[in-house]
Amino acid sequence: MPKTQYVDFKTVKTSVSILQILDHYQLTNTFKRNGDSLTGPCPLHGGQSPTQFRVSLSKNCWNCFSECKHGGNILDFVARKENISIRDAAIRISEWFGLSLEKPGRKVVPNSTEAPEPTEEPMREVNPAPRTAPAEKREPESGVNQPLGFALQHLDPAHPYLVERGLTPETVAEFGLGFCNKGSMTGRVVIPIHNAEGQLVAYAGRWPGTPTGDTSKYRLPPGFKKSLELFNLHRAIKADAGQPLIVVEGFFDAINLWQHGLKRVVALMGSTLSPAQEELIRRHTTTNSAVIVMLDEDAAGQAGRPEIASRLARFCFVRIHSFEQPGRQPDQLSAAEVAQLIP
Repeated sequence: MPKTQYVDFKTVKTSVSILQILDHYQLTNTFKRNGDSLTGPCPLHGGQSPTQFRVSLSKNCWNCFSECKHGGNILDFVARKENISIRDAAIRISEWFGLSLEKPGRKVVPNSTEAPEPTEEPMREVNPAPRTAPAEKREPESGVNQPLGFALQHLDPAHPYLVERGLTPETVAEFGLGFCNKGSMTGRVVIPIHNAEGQLVAYAGRWPGTPTGDTSKYRLPPGFKKSLELFNLHRAIKADAGQPLIVVEGFFDAINLWQHGLKRVVALMGSTLSPAQEELIRRHTTTNSAVIVMLDEDAAGQAGRPEIASRLARFCFVRIHSFEQPGRQPDQLSAAEVAQLIP
């Protein structure tokens, strides 16, 4: 099929269930069903734990809370299982189940650039690792994250977890971090998330330590679209524009670099760059700006950084930073190591 031909992603997602996909791979018998949910070992990374992979039949989505730290719909599952793009996953599913890929009466126009619609959000309590990076640019996700009409109160800024991460009281205060004892984020260290204008739009809740069982590392509020924001952007754009903009994955990656003097840093909250995030970077850089893509030195980071760099290189100078040690990530860097990053 030509890459320019239209693919009806919505029809594919609504016509085929996640259960049918699991049946196609002969995986159904490996899961235990409890009402609306299926749980079992993750078929994507070959896990063994009977609770690490969860499927919601009504929502038609899945989530791996273990090594993959990833979730999504049927397109995401097949793309990750087959190591292909979202578009190719839709084509393959359509072939498996005899679906029509085109809208009735639609003409295929040569050299058109039809783009797939964004994938749906997985379950709300998730680990912040990203979906598989698509091979083609997608249109920006619609809508906005509305500013919150409240701020969490009585947070504990001296929680041992924050001390263990090496954060100073000044950094904790600047980022508004603290352990929450009441509300939807009870038992978690909360991280305020702001939009580019500095308005508070959400709180992320980090489990203080290594979660066990079905407990996720991070919790995000219902309705919040992290793909529309860049964590710390409102601070980064106030920093010296002559310095490179550093793009990292996680909250604490950005916070650690900021604490050690690299104020012009933003976090994707994952290892893929959404169209909306790309536009935010474009808006706050020039053709003379430098960007350093510094993702974690793991499989997701290594897979995501070339695609991110190639997209950003269309409008600014881009350099990929790779770590010599496997598994190394920006939140582990010492002050001396950070000082060596920027000449």
